[in-house]
Amino acid sequence: MAPLLQAVPILVAGVGCGGAMPGSAPSPQVEDPACRPPVFSLSGDHRTRHERLSNQFRAGLDGIARALMLRTRVSAGLDAGRFRLRAELQDSRAHLADSVTALTTSMVNPLELLQAHVEIVFDDVPGPGSRNVLRAGRLTMDIGSRRLISRNRFRNTSDGFTGIEWRWAGADDSRLRAFYTLPVERRVSGNILDNSPRFDREWSSVRFRGVHYSRPRLPWGDPGEVYYYGLSEADAPGLATADRRLHTIGVRFHRPATTAGFDYEFESAFQFGRSRASPAAAVDLTHVAHLQHIGAGYTFAAPGTPRVQLQFDHASGDRDPTDGRNNRFSSLYGSRSFEHGPSGIHGAFARANVTTPGVRLALAPRPGVNLTGAARGYWLASSADEWTTAGIANTGGRSARHVGTQWELIGAWELVEARVRLEAGLVRLTAGELMKNAGKGDATYSFAQTTLSF
Repeated sequence: MAPLLQAVPILVAGVGCGGAMPGSAPSPQVEDPACRPPVFSLSGDHRTRHERLSNQFRAGLDGIARALMLRTRVSAGLDAGRFRLRAELQDSRAHLADSVTALTTSMVNPLELLQAHVEIVFDDVPGPGSRNVLRAGRLTMDIGSRRLISRNRFRNTSDGFTGIEWRWAGADDSRLRAFYTLPVERRVSGNILDNSPRFDREWSSVRFRGVHYSRPRLPWGDPGEVYYYGLSEADAPGLATADRRLHTIGVRFHRPATTAGFDYEFESAFQFGRSRASPAAAVDLTHVAHLQHIGAGYTFAAPGTPRVQLQFDHASGDRDPTDGRNNRFSSLYGSRSFEHGPSGIHGAFARANVTTPGVRLALAPRPGVNLTGAARGYWLASSADEWTTAGIANTGGRSARHVGTQWELIGAWELVEARVRLEAGLVRLTAGELMKNAGKGDATYSFAQTTLSF
């Protein structure tokens, strides 16, 4: 968000700021960050988006779903050199919706404090050129590829965490992040269609922790990273998942896209621990699951700098509901819209029990204008498990795997001077065998949105 207001309050001079007593000549030395005047900043944005989904594909729902999504965010900061204060208010509402729309608190979270934390900065520890930032309070996080931890962008709300995070950056731009948090439960008062505020609270029965390390250049010259994330939760009222003790370890290698050059991305994550099949289940299962992502692209030195990308994702599903194991991968707190189509009232696919190859084409025909087209086929990784986002599974001894094919076209126009971004998209999900067996036909999703920044 762009800054709206910056103010510099009066600085109280004294010993320790420049090393001089009041009234004496200043010492010719590098300015101490602790002596800089405090700077206040204020920024924000408002987004209005209309969404429509024809032929609702979720189990138990039919007809046309629609919603007018409103999201307003206001962020304030006070930078006092080594100490910083941050606060962000988010107001997420939905109008013109009904029960067919299947609203959840991932779409509606009115008038809530998304962030409120203090930051402490200290440099040259443990060596020259390094920087440490310690954050404590309520946070949002974007880490790595954003597949497992992210500050959601398309979704109408963002995941929040209360706890502590440490960031270290070395002189060679190597980076280390470590955190220990309690995820925040998004809440509304009464019927979700009424958009009535209710204070969010931390899940006291959930702990989320992790370590992420990245290097800008591996021996072959490309960036890479390794990570560990741990999730511990106990059963609690309102918790949609079931008594999980998950450990996720992963690696990622990638080469950023450049004009007239190849790029690639490889990410592999393995998950193990204990979990239950559902909140109603009373038996702990051995959890063994994995996620694999491979992508390769090329950007042409041509008008519009077209980029073609091939993608393949596999997120494991439960192979046998009777073997005492749970093989369904959990994507924790990651985003999916940048790879698997818009979320919102659509959100057809998540990184759980899917095998999906795809192709994507991106164009920038003029400054500020971007066009993206994509096509992906979706199959169940395990026919014994369900299509998780729709709640549809094989019945009657069937073993269909093909869910369907998703076609996507999205365009965006950013008017930088006016601080306005216009965006619209169309997604067509053509039914595969699994959808047809469940009595579902082709579905079409469309959206149009305007974002104003200040």
